[in-house]
This record gives sequence, structure tokens and C-alpha cells, in this order.
Amino acid sequence: MKSLREIYRIGKGPSSSHTMGPQKAAQIYLKAHPEITDFHVTLYGSLAATGKGHMTDVAIEEVLQPAGHVEIEWRPEEFLPFHPNGLQINDWIVYSVGGGALSEGDHPMGLLPESPDVYDLHYLADIRDWCDDNGCGYWEYVKRCEKPDFWDELLTVWHAMEASVERGINHEGRLPGPLNLQRKAPIYYVKAKGYKPTLQTRGLVYAYALAVSEENASGGTIVTAPTCGSCGVLPAVLYHLSKGHNFSEEKILHALATAGLIGDIVKENASISGADVGCQGEVGVACAMASAAACQLFGGSPSQIEYAAEMGLEHHLGMTCDPVCGLVQIPCIERNAFAATRALDCNLYASFSDGKHRVSFDRVVEVMKQTGHDLPSLYKETGEGGLAKVASPVLDEKTAL
Repeated sequence: MKSLREIYRIGKGPSSSHTMGPQKAAQIYLKAHPEITDFHVTLYGSLAATGKGHMTDVAIEEVLQPAGHVEIEWRPEEFLPFHPNGLQINDWIVYSVGGGALSEGDHPMGLLPESPDVYDLHYLADIRDWCDDNGCGYWEYVKRCEKPDFWDELLTVWHAMEASVERGINHEGRLPGPLNLQRKAPIYYVKAKGYKPTLQTRGLVYAYALAVSEENASGGTIVTAPTCGSCGVLPAVLYHLSKGHNFSEEKILHALATAGLIGDIVKENASISGADVGCQGEVGVACAMASAAACQLFGGSPSQIEYAAEMGLEHHLGMTCDPVCGLVQIPCIERNAFAATRALDCNLYASFSDGKHRVSFDRVVEVMKQTGHDLPSLYKETGEGGLAKVASPVLDEKTAL
């Protein structure tokens, strides 16, 4: 498996697959071919279907237009075989496979920088056995595999997460796009402060998740965890617990490492791309990561942490990716808020148990992958089905007539 540095990427929203990935691809191509001044870019499948709403064209043009002429062709009906998010710049075909990561698929041209594997174990069951045999936690397995400077980078990630929460709860106004949504995080934050502690906890977690997700939706700086569309879940849980329970930064970093390991396992053995497996691969995986992080903070054993992560993913199985108008707003923002509170529930449920459970995390990952591939493409980030179809402003207007 790759380094957790590839799970946690600091960048601008609204989409890691549709914005960060294509922009990175344009940068790589331009660096490899500085002599070229004419760029024909073709977007395929899901990348084309919701690219306008995700500002894919803007992200690409920001890089290539200073170097020459850019022509963008949209082919939403044509899916390349390797992944639904296909992109071609002149003769180079590349895929945005989720979380800002890129792949050249089955026919590499060697333009992507090498990304070595740093983890020798790819399944949580094997890692849990290693932890039990060595009397260690998951974060210690991460420490064993990553380079020493990883923890400095992880601290930067945590500070970026904190900053995105704090910007979001103080940022009022309207989100960009035709839905004309008002930001909710500042209002939820103020209202939550007025409730008694039993309700205040939920309200604050809602506010923190909304804050980060709304920052992402407006193109602000966030951390993929594991994607932009699901970036509010883990920061909301960790920010809430750090403030409410005074956990040290060191403990937060250990929780981030554990969460990152969960995300990395899913990325290795299934997918974190909404275009590939639906929103279960984004918000579902984010919930699993946050569940594991919370259980880690409250002293859960490796088995209890696995149980929390398993529940966080299992109870999102089958979740579709159906963004209204191709924007990371409806239903994405609310899904982040609810997944954050579900992660806290998963931690509590697992903490009451002895950690024993029938279905393993690895099995749920396997099921999630199969479920995602069984979903029709109109429910996987193409904006053609589900909420994207029934809740669009155009359809509402026709219905009103």
C-alpha cells in the first residue's frame, strides 16, 4: 500500500476526483511537454458528466491556458475501460481514481511519478494480528512503515483540518452555483452553543462537519479524508473530541494515523471514488476512518477499533453518488454531518463490546467494491439518477408549472 501522504492531501475543493486530479494531470503533462502550446483535452464518463459543476474545466485551464490554446471536449456518454473518470490531454490518457490520485491504467506512458509501496500488509486482519503479536496499536504499525518526517506532515494536515473548521463556522453567505444554498455551519454553531450539553454535542459536530464541507463546496482549502466530497467527517469528529476532551496533539496524530490506515486499506482493495463505487466509497469510508479514530482516542483495542470501522462502512453500503447539478452540495454536505455523528455512535457501540464481531472489516470492503460495481452508472457521480434527477432546479420549475 502507498503512504498515507496520498490519503491526506491539502488542496482546494470542490472535488478531489474532478478538480484536484485533473489539475494535477495538467501540471504533469505541461512539465513533461513544455514545448507544446496547443492542448486538446477530452473528458470521459463521469468526469465529463458532472465536470461543469465540479469546475473541472476551470481547474485544467488554470494550468494550460498560460502555456497556449486549450480546447476541451466533453464525452459524458463514453466510458473508458479502466475507470469512469477518464481524461485525455493530446495523446496522453490518464484516470482520476479518487482522492486526487491519478493512474495511467493498463497502458502507462511513464509520465506519472513513481509512488512506491511502503506498507507490506494490505488487509486489516493481518495488521491487527501484527498489532496483537507485538503489543502495538495501529498507529505504531504506521510509524513502523512511514518515514520519520511523516509525523511533521501529519501535524500540518491536522492544522489544515482545524483551520478549515474554524473558517467554516465563521464564514457566512451563499455557496456558489445555481442551487443558491446558504451556509448553515455558522447558524448551527451558534444554536448548538445555546443547548444543554446532551444536545450541544450533536449540534457542534453537525456545525463542524458542515463548516468543512461548505468550505470545500466554495472552493476553499481542505484536506481529503479520503476525498473532497467527504472531507468534513473526520475533521468534525477530531475537532470536537480535541476541544471537548482536551486530547493532546500527539494523540490526535495517532488517531489520524489509524484513520488514514483504514482509508488506505479501502483504497488498495476497493475504491474511494464516487464515480467508481458510489458515495459509500467517499462518505462511507470517511465514516469508517472517523469511527476508528474516535475509538483509538478512547482507548479501544485493535479489535474494537476494527469493529468501529467495520460498522462505519457497513451501514453506508449501497449509498449512491447523486449530486444535484453536479455540485458537491446536495446531498453531500448533509451526508458529511450525519456520517460524523454516526462515527461517534460506532465508537460508542464498539466500546461497549469486547471487539468480537461476525463480519470483518476486510469482508465489508470486499462487499462495498462489489456493490459499487453492481450499481448502475447513473447512480455513480454522473448526475443522471437519484436525487440529481428529482431535485434539480430545472425539474422543480417544470413540476411547478
